[in-house]
Parts: sequence; C-alpha cells; structure tokens
Amino acid sequence: MNLNKLLDEINELSNGRKVELVAVSKYVGSKEIKELFDEGQMSFGENRVQDLVKKSDELKELNLNWHFIGTLQTNKINALLKIRPTLWQSCNSIKLAQAVDKRLDYKLDTLLEINVADEDSKTGLDISLAIESYCAIKESCKNLNLKGIMCIGAHSDDELEVAKSFEKAYVIYESLQSKGAEICSMGMSSDYKIAIKCGSNMIRVGSLLFK
Repeated sequence: MNLNKLLDEINELSNGRKVELVAVSKYVGSKEIKELFDEGQMSFGENRVQDLVKKSDELKELNLNWHFIGTLQTNKINALLKIRPTLWQSCNSIKLAQAVDKRLDYKLDTLLEINVADEDSKTGLDISLAIESYCAIKESCKNLNLKGIMCIGAHSDDELEVAKSFEKAYVIYESLQSKGAEICSMGMSSDYKIAIKCGSNMIRVGSLLFK
C-alpha cells in the first residue's frame, strides 16, 4: 500500500480526527526510509537501539522524528538517549523509568506501555497498575515527559477480542487525560483499522508500507 492511500484511509476511518502515522522501519534499511521520507513521511519507529543508532546516523541530514518502540535494555539506555528520540513509546515499568530519568539531561517525551491483552508474550505493565504507575512516574521522574500510553492489541483473529483490548486501553487513556495524556498509540498493520475506531490517535504501521 502506498503512503497516500494509507493516509487517505486513516483520514476516512477517523472522520478527520488527527491520527499520526509512525512508519515502523525495523525490517528495512536507510534507502527505503529515505524513499518514504521523499513521499512526505516524517515519523519512523525502530525497536532495536543499535538499528536506531545506525539509521539515525545514516539519515541525520533528514531530521526525522524517531520513535523507539521496542523493549529497552538498561545497558542500551545511554546509546538511546544520545540520539534524542522524538518519543520513547515503550516505558514498561517504574524501575526502567527511573533508570532512564537518572541519565537524562533533557526532557524526553515518553509513553507508558500497557499489556492490555494480558498476554505473556507481550511486555508492558499490568492493566491494574497502569494509572497508579503513570502517576508515580510523573511524580518521581522529572526528566520524563509522560504524554500518554502505548499498547499492542490482543493476538487474535477475532476482531471483537482485539477491539475489546483497545477499548480497555482507551478507558485508561481517557482517565489519564487530566494528568496530561495526549497520545493513545495503538494499532499496527494487522489491526490499525480497529484501533482507530476505538479512539487511537497514533498508529505504528510497518509491513503494509514497506511491502
């Protein structure tokens, strides 16, 4: 699917509500990222720090908005922070938040990752701890600018099951809006249509764009 077609579809699904597209570039190289940039795409997501370091260096003249969406290992924190990503989407514990906060000398926009589907294969905070953890991180991590939540939908062929997981996330997002939450990042290539209908305002699409 080309970029403009996807953007038109997003616009249609959201009834004109603003939904940001993050192009997940983990399976492609700098050449493909540059091609999508030339079509107007600015935000790209990577889930491995070493890949993000390499690509952001190769494409530094483009001033892209880099999102880190993968699990952050503590031994990779310094390398990630050096890049100054636009958004760290995958903060999944208070402990990790504090470890990152300690090493920051600037404000880092951050999302709290929640395991809304309660699946062992997924990282993210337990849904019952989400609100309390969000408030604790906001309170104790002055260099992390918490801007909302991120989640991955239920791994299921049943669309109702997927929608249910997104709806749970959206309820949490709504209750955090009074605490400054602006971003509800949910939906990937396989389920972005459901996510947008459930209120997502940021989707992370890879394989559809780079096929």
